[in-house]
Amino acid sequence: MARRLNALVAGLIALLLSAPILVVAGVSVNAKRSLDFPPKGFSLAWYAEVFTDAGWRDALVASLVVAASSAALAVAIAFPLAWFLWRWRAPWARAFEMLGMTPFILPPVITALGFLSFWTTFDQYGAPWTVVVSHAVFFVTLPLVTLSMGFAAVDRSYVEAASTMGADDRTVLRTVVMPLVRPYVISGFAFAFVLSLNEYIVAYMVVGFTLETLPIKIFNALRYGYTPTMAAVTVLFVLLTGLVFGLIARFGDLPRLLGAWARND
Repeated sequence: MARRLNALVAGLIALLLSAPILVVAGVSVNAKRSLDFPPKGFSLAWYAEVFTDAGWRDALVASLVVAASSAALAVAIAFPLAWFLWRWRAPWARAFEMLGMTPFILPPVITALGFLSFWTTFDQYGAPWTVVVSHAVFFVTLPLVTLSMGFAAVDRSYVEAASTMGADDRTVLRTVVMPLVRPYVISGFAFAFVLSLNEYIVAYMVVGFTLETLPIKIFNALRYGYTPTMAAVTVLFVLLTGLVFGLIARFGDLPRLLGAWARND
């Protein structure tokens, strides 16, 4: 009886959490240009519009390019820092780790205003590449955390054995450590990619309307009314996010990345 009750409660909670996206998914397949729910008729034309309409397509491409570029840059920043902290354990280096955590800890509006002031000071406001750098700095915390977990999971005896055999630090990193932390590199990239894809405040503050990502496109489109295309974009975002995290769960150690540190003492 208790097991059935737990299953019922879990099912109700799952239904409650999924209800908003179910409503949005229903709205996205309306046959007419309306936000009716339950949907009146069935049509996938609004999903096709994301790829056929020039405005939506350009925003989608811009979002993917910005997200991929900023995620790669965030990993490039986080990797040497995480490697240094793990390899040499310098106490003062923890200050740099905390510095890497700061952008993500601060409220997004404060961080966005900081980026706005910085790029305006150097007369670079509105340059498309500034949003890539800003997102990389903003989300560097994610690959930094995952990589720190990955390095912490490496058995130091492997490094000591390689060093005893005459391998220098570069060789040890390339041949011993890198294969072990590669899933954490990919996971850090994926986390930063997904959040950059959905981020609006920093992108809007840094580039305004000179570069229209999908979140900015959605808010701009709201000025002209509501269409099922916005709901279709939302569903695509959710599906892409689910796909990314599904791949992490399949090929990585998702429970550990989410903080479940399993130890076999």
